[in-house]
Amino acid sequence: MDETGLTVDLHQAAPIPLAVALTCAAGEMLALVGPSGSGKTTVLRTIAGLYQPREGRVRCGGTVWLDSAAGIALPPHQRRAGLVFQHYALFPHMTALANVAAAMGHRPAAERAAAAGRLLALVHLAGLEARYPAELSGGQQQRVALARALARDPAVLLLDEPFSAVDRRVRRELHAELAAIRTAIRVPILLVTHDLDEAAGLADRLAVIDRGDILQVGVPADVLARPANERVAQALDLDLSPS
Repeated sequence: MDETGLTVDLHQAAPIPLAVALTCAAGEMLALVGPSGSGKTTVLRTIAGLYQPREGRVRCGGTVWLDSAAGIALPPHQRRAGLVFQHYALFPHMTALANVAAAMGHRPAAERAAAAGRLLALVHLAGLEARYPAELSGGQQQRVALARALARDPAVLLLDEPFSAVDRRVRRELHAELAAIRTAIRVPILLVTHDLDEAAGLADRLAVIDRGDILQVGVPADVLARPANERVAQALDLDLSPS
């Protein structure tokens, strides 16, 4: 595995079953798909340090973030993980610029405003720096959330259903912007989504998860056309009956 990539190996029987082994290279997007409650968000939270499984190892950018056998579990603020939530999770009392700058604790205070402004321009929000979340559309709020995730200079970008709360037109725009950002930052990106079309259109590979168990990993077209078994087909809600 490339030293700039991500490796994840998680195991526990309860309270949330996990049997997860994943890799994601720098510049690659891996979509994690499966039914509701299958463990997708738990995997992202574990990588970010917001959840700790009984057994596991997470290595990113050449650094071990979690190794239960060695007693290593870096706290979230020591992991360079940019996390984008479904419902933005912006600070309502802070402007767009301040929301992004708030994630820049690793930078000198004098540099934060200018750096936050550059990131807002990157996500096409130049001119809206002084607006509060309530003054922004859903798509604009999600762009602020993405800029805030990038503000951490992340070694991995974790996207948890980031487009599900916006309409189809805005979703297409955000897809295009994510593709451009992905080229610019060249880090592993994990995308949790329930939308198979979205996963197939954006991701290099799909990982199918059900009840915490990774069932199949592969190129989206191959996984969707040739699920490994009936359980994979059920997890993806695919109809395999003859037409």
